[in-house]
Amino acid sequence: MKIPKRFKPLLEDGLVDEVISQLMSGKEATVYMVRCSDKICCAKVYKEASNRSFKKAAQYQEGRKVRNTRRARAMQKSSKFGRKQQEKIWHNAEVDALYLLAAAGVRVPEPYGCFDGILLMELITDADGYVAPRLNDVELSYELALEDHRIMMHAIKLMLCNGIIHGDLSEFNVLLDEQGPVIIDLPQAVNASTNNNAKSMFIRDVNNITAYYSKFAPELSHTQYAKEMWRLFENGELTPETELTGVFEDSSKTADVDLVLLEIKEAFKEEQQRIERLKNSE
Repeated sequence: MKIPKRFKPLLEDGLVDEVISQLMSGKEATVYMVRCSDKICCAKVYKEASNRSFKKAAQYQEGRKVRNTRRARAMQKSSKFGRKQQEKIWHNAEVDALYLLAAAGVRVPEPYGCFDGILLMELITDADGYVAPRLNDVELSYELALEDHRIMMHAIKLMLCNGIIHGDLSEFNVLLDEQGPVIIDLPQAVNASTNNNAKSMFIRDVNNITAYYSKFAPELSHTQYAKEMWRLFENGELTPETELTGVFEDSSKTADVDLVLLEIKEAFKEEQQRIERLKNSE
């Protein structure tokens, strides 16, 4: 195949020996199969911001810290240098998340490094050595849907325990190898504690995954894992060992408006009677 220009620096530096084929093209990157020495790897080539269709990127970047004040000012002014730094942070966010999550026991592709906007990482394959399919391309049995959903809830729990929310999780961002689900695509990963959109993104992630598995195991649609995990996280009670149940009881009770109005009316009536008694005793 014709070698994309973006690979030239990596080929010259010997980081990549051969670009074998294009695997897919998405909203933020194009993914290739490449050979690095004697290993077949995955190369994710991030698209430039002007060509990237990922919506509301600012929501995902909220809370990401930039220690260098010069870079922070440039990014705030959206200068050419600032935009370049913003892109670098976008790329590095995925690399950092992959390293952190892999160390935490979450099944993600092993990262090898990000060079000139190209992330080199492990190629996830099936039992026969072919590129692993995405979750949305696979028909699941009832039993496997229940098991893989349990695995995914555990993985999402581990991510939250480490302060990370995927932010765009669905059946399109999960691969299936012979051992089960592998979570991919994390450039938009957000900090659970510093991003104001974290809760809504987390609930959406969990509900997206649950809705998909519910197609094969309908009873999963009645579970409340998102609310259960977030409540435990807010209370500082979520740990990697926490046993999830999928059950959530909302402690906040909706006020009975009619009852409240009746109580107010009765109180007013009693006060009027009290005033009347005082008048009659004078």
